[in-house]
Amino acid sequence: MGTKKIYLIRHGETKYNKIGIVQGSGIDSDLNEVGIQQAKLFFECYKNTPFDKVYTSILKRSQQSVSHFFELGIPHEAFSELNEICWGKREGEKITDEEDKYYHYVLDQWRKGNVDMPIEGGESPIEVQEKQKIALKTILSRTEEETILICMHGRAIRILLSLILKTPLKDMDQYEHQNLCLYLLEYNNDTFNVLKENDITHLK
Repeated sequence: MGTKKIYLIRHGETKYNKIGIVQGSGIDSDLNEVGIQQAKLFFECYKNTPFDKVYTSILKRSQQSVSHFFELGIPHEAFSELNEICWGKREGEKITDEEDKYYHYVLDQWRKGNVDMPIEGGESPIEVQEKQKIALKTILSRTEEETILICMHGRAIRILLSLILKTPLKDMDQYEHQNLCLYLLEYNNDTFNVLKENDITHLK
């Protein structure tokens, strides 16, 4: 399917990130001032990278994080399959002690291998990964796009990295992330190599 260099980033900070409110795919929040600045810093560092295409989820925080690249005229495409996992009825809610216990119970179940278990009213990691396969197949098939930028979400990035690096989904928490961090990947002969992981040097 050709060779690609993939710049995979998490969106910048939102108000909900700052105050500890669950977002997920059902909350379409904007970047806050910190997130806007993070997006500017990333752009300043990578504005001369010859991106052939920018891919995002359909959520605003993802698209706002790379909007400066749109202004350069770089083509953009949004996939709902790149959205964050759905956290169910907890989306938009402040995490109470009780909710935090349930959240960590679910994470513990996933770490034990129960990755087909959804959070109440939401999605399971395996459901998200199956959707990601659809977008990934399309993106990788476009051999004319040699250098691409993808902006996604925290849990979704962990799930995607588990898929492309062929690691067990139960171990997805090994892939750490921060707002506007970068994973730089090289794709060649159906194999992905990680050149940078959770890199935030552009924010300093």
